[in-house]
Amino acid sequence: MRAPARELFRDADFPASDSSLFSSFSTPLAQFREDITWRRPQEICATPRLFADNPREGQVKQGLLGDCWLLCACAALQKSRRLLDQVIPPGQPSWLDPTYRGSFTCRVWRFGRWVEVTIDDRLPCLAGRLCFSRCQREDVFWLPLLEKVYAKVYGSYEHLWAGQVADALVDLTGGLAERWSLKDLARTGGRQDRPGGSEHRTCRQLLSLKDRCLISCSVLSPRAGARELGEFHAFIVSDLRELRGRTGQAILLLRIQNPWGRRCWQGPWREGGEGWSRVDPADEATLLSQLQEGEFWVEEEEFLQEFDEVTVGFPITEAGHLQSLYSEKELCHTQELPGAWVKGQSAGGCRNNSGFPSNPKFWLRVSEPSEVYVTVLQRPRVRTANWAGRARAPLRDDRASWTPASLLGKDYQAVGLHIWKVPVDGGSQGASRLLLQDPLLSCVPHCYAQEVSRLCHLSAGTYRIVPSTYLPDTEGAFTVTIATRIDRRSIHSQERLGQLLQEASFVAVMKT
Repeated sequence: MRAPARELFRDADFPASDSSLFSSFSTPLAQFREDITWRRPQEICATPRLFADNPREGQVKQGLLGDCWLLCACAALQKSRRLLDQVIPPGQPSWLDPTYRGSFTCRVWRFGRWVEVTIDDRLPCLAGRLCFSRCQREDVFWLPLLEKVYAKVYGSYEHLWAGQVADALVDLTGGLAERWSLKDLARTGGRQDRPGGSEHRTCRQLLSLKDRCLISCSVLSPRAGARELGEFHAFIVSDLRELRGRTGQAILLLRIQNPWGRRCWQGPWREGGEGWSRVDPADEATLLSQLQEGEFWVEEEEFLQEFDEVTVGFPITEAGHLQSLYSEKELCHTQELPGAWVKGQSAGGCRNNSGFPSNPKFWLRVSEPSEVYVTVLQRPRVRTANWAGRARAPLRDDRASWTPASLLGKDYQAVGLHIWKVPVDGGSQGASRLLLQDPLLSCVPHCYAQEVSRLCHLSAGTYRIVPSTYLPDTEGAFTVTIATRIDRRSIHSQERLGQLLQEASFVAVMKT
């Protein structure tokens, strides 16, 4: 007698329907509305696998969805088995396993904790093939399944159209990320013009980071002769090599991976390009043989000219601690403090507004010179899903106004981060007077991103950290994260002033 067919899981909270695909039909994805179907992996290929035996076969590849920012962060998981197992728990039934029931579970870091998210494995397809992200080998499914988990968290696939690599890195690693403006780096030679800033930055510094963390680069608006790089597009820096040229000069080459999965760059270091005449033929043959589909080499000067920004994810050690990008020390103590901008109470706006001193204030006491990383992570206003596959507030249904730029920060405030050092006689002046003076350092990109952050080298003393929005009376919730190396136990206290206004104090004994 034939055994009854197994009933496969169907996720009612994120169904195989338009509600999971679209939020407002405001992106180019809307033109495929009538053509997209949903299929399980075993309906797409004969022998589906979760992971590839060869890591190259699991390389990320972008489909019709404009989520290169997410796919670049997904590539970080391939650098660490510990990170991969943290996001995709091992031991999940395969499609040939008798216990397979059509579900898939991932973990995503959401504001201080790992959240487990389960979906069914029905995936969007066009003409029987995956239409969004896929791996280099299309019978490997870890990437499209993780993309679907992320779409459920954010409310729909369309909500993933355009974003910041740094935001996805935080969500998939539980760590932090740092963004470098390449235009500023080229102009200043990497030097910081304010005290307390991070170390001297150069492209060569990326050489020491390439094996420890994910490096991504992005183009915001390509110059006229480089349209093939795309607009508002993110790439992966998959390798860096320093060569000795034929005349003895040092040449730094960066290998760039385009998530589009096709070779499109026509620069001097393309195959057959004039750049290779400057190096030994053996080096040329070796480096060109390493290129996979969608990869190309660029020189440092060319890199600074063509790309606008670099995002570097902080390394995370096997013990789960952040590691400094500069000193390689483990930032083994991390403290997360909640806060909020509340209209009429603690939403003072930027420093140009008279109400700025009313913003939430965080105290930091440093007993010895220390390397301290401070970040403000804000909660999204629109994209936060209610775990039923629906966003709490829809975007505008205005197809004519759609541009990639309009979606890059659609759910976040423009926020800043300021740090003041309190004078030794700081008790004689109030917080308002101190905050009207110039800060020790500021990080005010005034861009609509999930987080702003700064690695600081702080001398012994007491500091005040003030996160702010650009506009006054703009409400929002956030978390301040302070990470450093502490060899002795820290003391943490919090003081509440009134029902709505919160001011937190973080006092730590630090030793480098």
